[in-house]
Amino acid sequence: MASPTTDSRDLPPDHPVRERPSRLVDIVVAVLLLVADAVIVVVATLLFVMVGLGTARSPHSGATAHHSRDVPVLIWFVVWGLPTVAGAGAVVHARLRMPVTAVVQSLFTLACTFLAVIWTRMLLS
Repeated sequence: MASPTTDSRDLPPDHPVRERPSRLVDIVVAVLLLVADAVIVVVATLLFVMVGLGTARSPHSGATAHHSRDVPVLIWFVVWGLPTVAGAGAVVHARLRMPVTAVVQSLFTLACTFLAVIWTRMLLS
């Protein structure tokens, strides 16, 4: 008779053991999320470029600094909400024992955080 795995030895006998998804499911979900994440990053970058070029001041105009109170709160929720949601997604996929998807979502979280810092600098300049 085979000995139980270390995961099932620590659990009470009536507690169900959660199976990890197959590697194929993990890779398919990771690829789908990678495509969606790439589209989000490209659109956010294009928006940054378009908004940045649209609000660029002439070199002869006086420099005026914006304050965080000049930017609507909803914009801050959008700018910093995306990295927060992406980070939560990475944690959820790690808890679901999907390592490939968790790595993809972690890289997306880093990209979103980088874009959020750029957007914040642009909104405050």
